Amino acid sequence: MSDTPLAERMRPQRLSDVVGQEHLIASGQIIDRVVREKLPTSLILWGPPGSGKTTLARIIARETDSEFVELSAVTSGKADITKVVEFAKQNQRLGQRTILFVDEIHRFSKSQQDTFLPHVENGTIILIGATTENPSFEIINPLLSRSRVIVLEPLDKRAITTVVKRAAKALKLSSKRLPAKSIDLLAELSGGDARVALGNLELALQLAKDTITTEVIEAAAQKRVPGYDKAGETHYNIISAFIKSMRGSDANAALYYLARMLQAGEDPKFIARRMVIFASEDVGIAASPALNLAVATFQAVERIGMPECQYNLFHCATVLAKCKKSRLVTDAMNSALQAAREHPDLPVPLHIRNAPTKLMKDLGYGKGTKAFHQNNLHPPGQPSLDRTASGSGDVPTGRSSSPETVLPQKLSGHKSTNHPDEKPEWKADFKHPKGFLPDELKDLGLFHLD
Repeated sequence: MSDTPLAERMRPQRLSDVVGQEHLIASGQIIDRVVREKLPTSLILWGPPGSGKTTLARIIARETDSEFVELSAVTSGKADITKVVEFAKQNQRLGQRTILFVDEIHRFSKSQQDTFLPHVENGTIILIGATTENPSFEIINPLLSRSRVIVLEPLDKRAITTVVKRAAKALKLSSKRLPAKSIDLLAELSGGDARVALGNLELALQLAKDTITTEVIEAAAQKRVPGYDKAGETHYNIISAFIKSMRGSDANAALYYLARMLQAGEDPKFIARRMVIFASEDVGIAASPALNLAVATFQAVERIGMPECQYNLFHCATVLAKCKKSRLVTDAMNSALQAAREHPDLPVPLHIRNAPTKLMKDLGYGKGTKAFHQNNLHPPGQPSLDRTASGSGDVPTGRSSSPETVLPQKLSGHKSTNHPDEKPEWKADFKHPKGFLPDELKDLGLFHLD
C-alpha cells in the first residue's frame, strides 16, 4: 500500500478531470480561459476545505507552462517569500513565469502580505492564494485590487459520489466490496469535502475484512466536526441566519441554526445575549414579557450551564420566533439618537425646567406646571386622601397613622395652597400647551403608528 494519502493520489492532473466548480471551469469561464489562453493571472481562491483550491492552482501552473512554487502561510515567513522572489527573478530573466501558490494565505499578517505587492505589481510572481476565510476581512485591499477573487462552492453530493467512484475504480474495488449504499454514505458524511470522503474510504478499507458496509463507513467517519470557526465568517453567517429566522417567525429554521451553533461548540451565553437583545429590538412592545423570558434564559444559562441549559435556549428561541414582532421601539430609538446627534446642545424649554428658587420662578422656570403635592396624588389601587372633619387631612381614610402614611407636609409643617378639590396639572398624560421639546424639534415624530 502506498504511503501517499488516497486523496493526493486521486488529485486531478488536468482541468477536464476536475469534478464540480462548473461555474469556473466550464467552457468560457475564467479558469477555462486562463488555461486555454495560457495567460495565468493572480487569483485569490476562496472556498471551503476540499473544494479544489490547491488542485486548480497546480493545474493552472501545469497547463500554462509556469514554474510552480508552493508555500503554506502556517509554516512560512518573510524569509521564505524573499527566497521565492529571488528564484522568480531568475526565472523571469530566462523568460519563465513563476506561480507562487500560498495555502492558507489569510494566516499571513498584513505586513507579510505587503511583501507580495511590488512583485505582483511588476509581474515577477503570479500569486495564487487559497483561503477558507472571507478575503474582504483577511486579505489587505492593495492585494485584493491586484488579484481576482474566485469563489469555490462546496462539492455537492453528486460530485462527491463521482470522486468516490473514481477512487473505487482506481483501487479496483468491485460493487460487492464497496456497495452503492456505502458510496452514498461516504458522500453524505463528507460535508462537501472530497478529501474527507477519500480519507474515510481509505480508513474503511483498512477496517473492513471484506465488504465495506455502512457500519464500517460510520466507524471510519465517526462524527464529523462541524466547519465552524468562532472568529470566522461561518460563525457570523449562522448567528445571522438564527436571528433572521426568529425575525421571520420561522421557528423550524431558528431551532436548526441554534442546534448547529451548539453542536459546533458556540458559547451558549453568546446565544442567550443575542436573544435578550432580540427581545427588545425585534419583539419590543408587541410582547413585552419576552424580554423577561430572555433575561431569565440568560440567567439559567449562567447558573445551569451545558448541556442542560439547552432546554432553556430552545424554549426561549421558540417563543421569540412564534410571538408577534414590533420594531417600534427600535425605530424610535434610532430616530431619537439621530436627533440627539444632530441637535446635541438645544436648551431645555423653560416651562419644563426645575424651579427650586424664587429667581428661577421669576425667570419663567416651570411656568404653567404647578407643584405636584403629595396630598394631591391618588396612586391607583390606594384610598384617596380624604380630609377629616377637622380639616387636617393628614391621614388616609381607613389607615393607621404610621410613619409611612403620614403626609410629608405634616412632617414639614407646610400647608398646601391648593384647593382640596383642585386637580394637579402635572400628572400622567398631562399636555402642556407649549409641549416638552425645544422649538427646533417640535415636529419630531419617533413613533409611526398605523
